[in-house]
Amino acid sequence: MRTKKKISLTIDGSVLEAIEEASKIYNIAKSHLAQEAFTLWLKKQTEIYMSKGYEEMAQDDKEIAEMSLNAQREIL
Repeated sequence: MRTKKKISLTIDGSVLEAIEEASKIYNIAKSHLAQEAFTLWLKKQTEIYMSKGYEEMAQDDKEIAEMSLNAQREIL
């Protein structure tokens, strides 16, 4: 069961106007628009951090593979 919590935000006036306009046009509550925006932002940030992590892992894997290859060459 989800529990809704009330928050207070300070945002730029032009952003508020755009939110109010979108709320009217799409017949969606401003709180729902805000929740969607926060959810999308969190998802995007997670994807960015995961992407960076995978890139770092790939670089680490490449370095380990090169070290292993060099070690094998020395043995042979």
